[in-house]
Amino acid sequence: MGERRKSRELALKVLYQMEHGDATAQEALDSFADNFAAPKRLWVYAQELVNGIAEHAAAIDQALAEASRSWRVERMSRVDRNILRLACYEMLFSGGSVPPKVAINEAVELAKRYGAEDSPGFINAVLDSLLAAAN
Repeated sequence: MGERRKSRELALKVLYQMEHGDATAQEALDSFADNFAAPKRLWVYAQELVNGIAEHAAAIDQALAEASRSWRVERMSRVDRNILRLACYEMLFSGGSVPPKVAINEAVELAKRYGAEDSPGFINAVLDSLLAAAN
């Protein structure tokens, strides 16, 4: 498994943790790092993702709401919602460092590992819609 995928997994876990409390992005990152060991090189990209998602949260959720017409963002499962936020951030706010198709593929892989049975298809459909709207 590639380092960026591992970093995405760390970021997903931190984002999920943030949904269960009032912690800021930095507080959640610090708390997670204090309790779970991970190589520093993985934390660099995980921190970039978590902080970027926190910074652009409103725009990300708005883009996801428009792309997922059938589902309100707040009604999505926490895992799916945060996988979508990761991919949306990479697609729209990473300055092109992650090609959209790579972001989608990585999100689907995370959904296969952490989501429900129907999560990969749902994630793929929403992100395909987001990509189509962005082009």
